[in-house]
Amino acid sequence: MDILEKLNAMGVRTEEGLARCLGQENFYLSLVQRALRDEEFEKLGSAIGQGRHSEAFEYAHALKGACGNLSLTPLYEPLCEITEWLRNGKACDYAPVLGQILSTREKMLELFTL
Repeated sequence: MDILEKLNAMGVRTEEGLARCLGQENFYLSLVQRALRDEEFEKLGSAIGQGRHSEAFEYAHALKGACGNLSLTPLYEPLCEITEWLRNGKACDYAPVLGQILSTREKMLELFTL
C-alpha cells in the first residue's frame, strides 16, 4: 500500500488535494509533509495550555486553512471545531479535541518515516 492509499485509509481526500496540485503527486506529498511538520501545532497546544485563547485561535485558524486546502479531513474537521470554540471564546475543555488533532497528526507523520 502506497502513502496515498494509507492517507485515504485514514480519511484524507487525496484526490481533492491532488486536484489542487494539478495531479502532481510528489508536490502534493511534499506539501502534506510540510503542513504536518508545521510548528504551529505545538504552538496551538502551548497557547491553549496557557489560556492564551486569542493566540490559540490564530494558530488553529491557520492550521485549519492549510489542512483544508490539502484535504487532510481527519485534521481539518477537529480544527474547524476548535477554531470556532476559540473564535467564540467558549469556556470548555479543549484537551480532547486538541489530543485528537495531535494524535492524528502523529499518525500521519509516521507514514512519511516508514
